[in-house]
Amino acid sequence: MTIIQNLISFILHIDEHLVDIIQNFGPWSYAILFLIVFVETGIVIFPFLPGDSLLFAAGAFAALGAFHIVLLLIVFFIAAVIGDTVNYHIGKKVGLAISPRSFIGKIINQEKMKAAEDFFNRHGGKTIVIARFMPFIRTFIPFVAGASRMNYRYFLVYNIVGAAIWVGICTMLGYFFGNIPIIKENFSTVLLLIIFISILPALVGIIRARLQKK
Repeated sequence: MTIIQNLISFILHIDEHLVDIIQNFGPWSYAILFLIVFVETGIVIFPFLPGDSLLFAAGAFAALGAFHIVLLLIVFFIAAVIGDTVNYHIGKKVGLAISPRSFIGKIINQEKMKAAEDFFNRHGGKTIVIARFMPFIRTFIPFVAGASRMNYRYFLVYNIVGAAIWVGICTMLGYFFGNIPIIKENFSTVLLLIIFISILPALVGIIRARLQKK
């Protein structure tokens, strides 16, 4: 299997992979979840890691006693805030200097980066909150905010609020609904639906922008 196939498998069967992580690493599972969320939000070249689906699945396992729900929320919240903060400072330091022809420039999806810039310019500070629920876009937005020299204190407020709302909603949805029989039996379909709903605003924005160009 290729790396992409393994990644897709991890996202669509994240419940099975979480079982393996919990069984193999025990309490260290919190550190692994922290690392995944931190990298997905904090390193601009890794926007494809699971975000919403991971929070939802972990919440479902917390309801079964595999995680302590309060500790899980704290771990995810801290990872999300630190991730966006690191991403902001990376963008502030190197964002404008990245050439599309450079190694990093080739890794970064320029089309999605442009969509993130347009989204940021259109919605301003609240973009930091809205983007939390949009895969790919949420990884690029802090980078764009840093490259645009957005006031850091202003950014931090939206960063904290966005992280709290995102982590709270996605994790608690999994906690309360993730183990309902019909959802549990169709977990992959539910995760696909979550991903689709998450990217829907971005898709609408891209379609609207293209229609305006025409």
